[in-house]
Amino acid sequence: MKVVIVGGVAGGMSAATRLRRLDETAEIIVLEQGPYVSFANCGLPYYLSGEIQDRADLIVQTPAKLKQRFNIDVRVNQRVTAVVPDQHQLSVQVAGQTVTESYDKLILAPGAVPVVPDLPGLATAPNVSVLRNIPDLDRLMAKLSTTGARTVTLVGGGFISLEMAEALRRRGLTVTIVEQASHVLPPLDEEMAAGIQHTLTQQGVRVITGQAVASVRDNGRTLVLADETQVQTDQIVLAVGVRPATDFLATSGIHLGLRGGIEVDETYQTSAPDVYAVGDAIVVRNQVSGQPALISLASPANRQGRQVADNLIGLPHHNRGSVGTAIVRVFDTAATMTGLNEAALQAQQLPYKAAHYRGSDHADYFPGAQSLLLKLLFNPQSGELYGAQAVGHGVDKRIDVLATAIKGHLTVADLPELELSYAPPFGSAKDPVNLVGEMAQNIMDGLSDNRQWHELKAAEVAGRQLLDVRNPTELAAGRFPMAINIPLDQLRDRLSELDPQQPYIVSCQSGHRSYVAERILKQHGFDVVNLDGGFALYQTVRPDEVLDD
Repeated sequence: MKVVIVGGVAGGMSAATRLRRLDETAEIIVLEQGPYVSFANCGLPYYLSGEIQDRADLIVQTPAKLKQRFNIDVRVNQRVTAVVPDQHQLSVQVAGQTVTESYDKLILAPGAVPVVPDLPGLATAPNVSVLRNIPDLDRLMAKLSTTGARTVTLVGGGFISLEMAEALRRRGLTVTIVEQASHVLPPLDEEMAAGIQHTLTQQGVRVITGQAVASVRDNGRTLVLADETQVQTDQIVLAVGVRPATDFLATSGIHLGLRGGIEVDETYQTSAPDVYAVGDAIVVRNQVSGQPALISLASPANRQGRQVADNLIGLPHHNRGSVGTAIVRVFDTAATMTGLNEAALQAQQLPYKAAHYRGSDHADYFPGAQSLLLKLLFNPQSGELYGAQAVGHGVDKRIDVLATAIKGHLTVADLPELELSYAPPFGSAKDPVNLVGEMAQNIMDGLSDNRQWHELKAAEVAGRQLLDVRNPTELAAGRFPMAINIPLDQLRDRLSELDPQQPYIVSCQSGHRSYVAERILKQHGFDVVNLDGGFALYQTVRPDEVLDD
């Protein structure tokens, strides 16, 4: 069996090495259009920053080593320009000439390419870069070194852009981020991204949101935004996203779907016989929504490469879908997510509720405890877990637990039951995952009725009085302008000060004490709801709408 694999990074090389471990007799050829295979593209920003000091560390394997250990014929600098499934052939451009390669089985793993917007003046600007592979990195570093650039503008505010912002700041450069959406990290919900945006500005990064770049002037030295704001810059780095690298399939007859992604079945078979596809270029099924999605992440690509090799030799390991778990470090904090966000749930008209837990990454009484904010999205009727987001410290292991729970079809009721490792340096007796599960369970059981930060004004307009149960010393650091204050520990003794006919929305710093207040008031006959996330969350998103004494 002759197997040709197009693309030699995550999905392609995982398929090649797995296939060799399963079949010693197969002829395996990997065609990679770039000069490197099996390189760590996720590590590129960290070499730019200097945290990874040896460029060779980015190259996991070489063609020579892969030939020696796995007997794989890896051919670099060979670009596939066409696929002819009826003839089981490929057209390959090598050193300026086109040659033909045959196959018995074909695995397409071409990955994705950066999106380059069609903006006036952009194509002719000499100071525009992208970062997707090692040659891109080399070109960017050469430009920064030879041009004496001091200012860099990142167009786009997603995961790669934020990693780049930190890397460039570590190099001493002045950095601006321009993001068309209302906040950086658009896959996160607004209130979760707000803390990351604050971290960026604290670290000297200028952040412009809600504005698209309209044109590029002065040979790339000026970006003109939609509101006609002008941003002066020495270097432009495009980080507006990626798209499947499938242009070479235009005449192949292979079915393409969402944004040009390759459509595959659960065995990774395309619409063409003996042609399979994996990685960033394929359309997958979002495991939560069931809808088609493009998920350009290394972990799913590696898993898919292994599974397609299994299927080729008769092991029925099917693609179950993906939930899109991702994380990014932004200076001294981290942001991570899995599953669907609120925008996706609203677009699909799914019933949902949200719960926010604010706490520490390990026991508060143990030195070094740092804050985290965890958000859970769930179906309030069935308890199905839709997604989760977390910002702060120790968030990686919490989101990994919740991603596993979603993949395993656990529900809200299962989260308090999870037995997670605990000792004071590592966590709490009740882990944040347990606690956010308990919060969600309280909502499902009818013990609590919460409102989100963006619903506060509407609740007040509808007649609810805001009751703040924080202590007076806390109010000195910030307060709601129209709230009345009764500290929680005094609430039972001061119930007479409240109107039984008046509906209330109760708040504290994080939402924990206000839940206790909610339970007290409800059992005394009051109509009351809880402000989820409390004052701290609201202040993070809407700092101009609170009073600072």
